[in-house]
Amino acid sequence: MTPITPKNILRHELIGLDAEVVKDGNPCTVSIHGRVIDESRNTLLLQQRKETKRIAKETATFRFKLPSGTSVEVNGSALVGRPEDRVKRKTKRGW
Repeated sequence: MTPITPKNILRHELIGLDAEVVKDGNPCTVSIHGRVIDESRNTLLLQQRKETKRIAKETATFRFKLPSGTSVEVNGSALVGRPEDRVKRKTKRGW
């Protein structure tokens, strides 16, 4: 499997990555951070200490910390879709 990079993040599995909400239409969710533990078509589920937070992808911008230590910001609208379909989809824009 190819290592995850900023150029191929949209075609990789997000579960297990550390994420932070940097912008969102819902101001209550900005600055929530944690590990991605699940992903659905429209949401990411972040584990934050002992609680989980469900964040809508469509309106949010996420900052993911990659295993290499680099961070990349991703517009949530580019992540909308079933995870198994998103990894197969060809993208026109990177992030």
